Amino acid sequence: MSDLASQIDELWEHRAELEPGDSDAGAVVLEAVGLLDTGEARVAEIGADGEVVVHQWLKRAILLLFKLSRLDTVELGPFEFADKVPLKGGYAAAGVRVVPGASARWGSFLDRGVVLMPSYVNIGARVGANTMVDTWATVGSCAQIGANVHLSGGVGIGGVLEPAQAAPVIVEDDVMIGSRSMITQGARVGRGSVLAESVILNPGIPVIDATTGEEVSRGVVPPWCVAVQASRRREFPGGEFGLPCVLILRRLAEGERHDKARLNEILRTHGVNV
Repeated sequence: MSDLASQIDELWEHRAELEPGDSDAGAVVLEAVGLLDTGEARVAEIGADGEVVVHQWLKRAILLLFKLSRLDTVELGPFEFADKVPLKGGYAAAGVRVVPGASARWGSFLDRGVVLMPSYVNIGARVGANTMVDTWATVGSCAQIGANVHLSGGVGIGGVLEPAQAAPVIVEDDVMIGSRSMITQGARVGRGSVLAESVILNPGIPVIDATTGEEVSRGVVPPWCVAVQASRRREFPGGEFGLPCVLILRRLAEGERHDKARLNEILRTHGVNV
């Protein structure tokens, strides 16, 4: 794989000279993106030190694929698409359930047990085993979604394809994200956490502990937390305004997230839903 990475990096350095139909370059790029499609490689992962490791060469391969591919018409039953990348297939063999109205782009990976309600998964994304992508949820390019995650209806997981070194959105295992929440620009949700409805999380959003009032991070919800959308007052020359933040209401014991009755009790106490 290191040799393939070197070839992609070399093509990237000469990308201005590449044209659609270049068969030699195309073969290298297809091999690289094919590794993403089968799950043999991934754009990003969490390293031993807990930090996100981005494999830039795989992002570059995706960008090169767009440059080397021509727009093509794809017809599926009554539907027609015009794109440079085909849709994913082979769901039954992969053990994935895809409801009509859902689609995933080739170059994304769906692990066994994934369920796609009418939703969308973009190229470079990875969705872990037994995860539910609910109705009208979207998983953006290169986003990394863990196993046993529930992305509720209308959740938007942002894509981060450029620049190549930028970390994508990472949602770790056993997370539940409430309806209409937006997780973007490389934000991260730690294992076992629960985000209530309509939470907005990006690297500019402060995450605050409701018990201490302390800001614990920007754009990162720690593991095993229950968090909600909130605001905090700030003074400006024009007056006092509320700026968005994410508020951690409760720290969970590992595994407590799966007690739905207990979770609902915690949220109802504060008048919010998941």
